[in-house]
This record gives sequence, C-alpha cells and structure tokens, in this order.
Amino acid sequence: MLRCNVGCRSVTLDASLLWPLLALLAAGAAAGFAGGLFGIGGGFVVVPALVLILPLLGTAPDQLTHVAVGTSLATIIFTSLRSVRSHARRDAVDTSVLKSWAPWVVGGTLLGAWVADVVSSATLALIFGIGVLGFAVHFLSPRVHERQLASAMPTGATRAGLAGGLGLLSSLLGIGGGTITTMTMTMCGTSIHRAIGTASGMGAIIAVPASLGFMAIGMDEPGLPWGSLGYVNLPAALGVVVTSVLFAPLGVALAHRLSPALLRRVFGIYLLFVGATMIFNS
Repeated sequence: MLRCNVGCRSVTLDASLLWPLLALLAAGAAAGFAGGLFGIGGGFVVVPALVLILPLLGTAPDQLTHVAVGTSLATIIFTSLRSVRSHARRDAVDTSVLKSWAPWVVGGTLLGAWVADVVSSATLALIFGIGVLGFAVHFLSPRVHERQLASAMPTGATRAGLAGGLGLLSSLLGIGGGTITTMTMTMCGTSIHRAIGTASGMGAIIAVPASLGFMAIGMDEPGLPWGSLGYVNLPAALGVVVTSVLFAPLGVALAHRLSPALLRRVFGIYLLFVGATMIFNS
C-alpha cells in the first residue's frame, strides 16, 4: 500500500493496481493508433490485453473471455467516434454506406450477443482465435485485399447478408468490423483511404448495440470483477479509452501519409501470434 497526504486528506493507493492500470493505458494507446491507421476498432489489440489483465482485477476464468469481448466493444464506441471525426475532416467517410448498412449490421450484432450468451468462455476464446487467424491472412496476403471484384458497393440481399455477417462476427470477436468493411469497399472499387475512413465509422454502429447486448446477457452473472455492468467492465474500459482517443488521430495521420504495406505485414504477424495463443489457451 502506498500512502500520501493531499492537503488535510490521506489518499491510499493499492500498488497492486499500478501495473494493470499501466497495461490498460498501453493497450488503449495501441488500440487507438491501430484503429486510426487501419480503420479498425482496436479489438484485436484490446481483447488479448484484457484476457491477460482482467484476472488481476478479480475476473473468474469462466467469465474471462466474455468480459474481455464485452469491454472491448465498449471501448470501440469512443475509438471509432474519434477516428471517424478525424477521417471526416479529410472528406474520407462515405456516410451513405454507413446509413444503408446500419440496420443489417445492428441486427447481426444482437444475434452475435445471443450466440455469446449460449457458448462457454473457452468456446468464445476459440472463436476469437480462429477469427483472428482468418484476418491475419487478409493482412499478410496483398492479393486478397488488393483484388477488385466489382465497381460499386453491393445492394439488396447481398448487402443484407454481408452487413448482418459483419455485425455477427464483430460482436463475437469484440472488434469494430473495420477490416471486413475496408476489404469489402476496396474490392468494390473504393479508394483505400476512403474505405478506411468509412470503416472507422462502422465501429460505433457495431459497438453500441453489441455493448448493450453484452451488458444484458451478463447481468447477475457470478465471478465478474468490480465495476462491471454485465460483461462490460467500466473501469477497464475507461483505462483503455483514455489513451485510445488520444492516439487514434496519430494513426489517422499516418494512414494518410504512408503506404501501409509494411505495417500490414507486421500487424498480420501479430494476429497470427494472438490467434494461435487464444486457440491454445482455449
């Protein structure tokens, strides 16, 4: 215990909380930067970090992945809003895509929350690991994300299926869906910068209903850490958000200045490691 006097009051700080706090701040910085750079919500960074940090805050093993995913989704709301505002200043956000995809995306996220409610923490960790390995292929295979299949964004049943699937997968993985959105838009002829800018706005559309869903399914569950609202741990989310909103504009600025080819490969290798680790630990 560390004790210091502030004015006439004595303030006590538990030193055991210092390292988890610093880790949350670091995870938030990395998530915000990655979100701005790649148009993603940062969940690929936040979820693995929370899996390591949450046990230090008293999370039970059988609730660990659910709390990590739910808390990650809550942080994406703020990271996404910060990133999309920065991209919008550069006229790099297609609001028509966001509006037309939103109803189907929201439906998919709520379905994802329901699926999360019926699977175990180990199964959810396995789903996360497999999903991350799939995204690693995207970042490590330029031919995949540079291929153009159409000259315009899909409509009708195709749009409904893609948007619903985007919401479902993002809700289960605790991500903002930016990678799928960016890949879909570039394959349909959209420039990479406009695709990333639009994808950054998709995160909030996904994260708001998904966070509410994880709050609802986690109510009254045992083994949750202090400060939890369902499967969303508010103190952990706050720790991540504090630095993520500060570093998101830095990622945006770099995305508009540099070719992301090398960074894609580095991030892809990181995803391979994270995916394999989550599958092994599940």
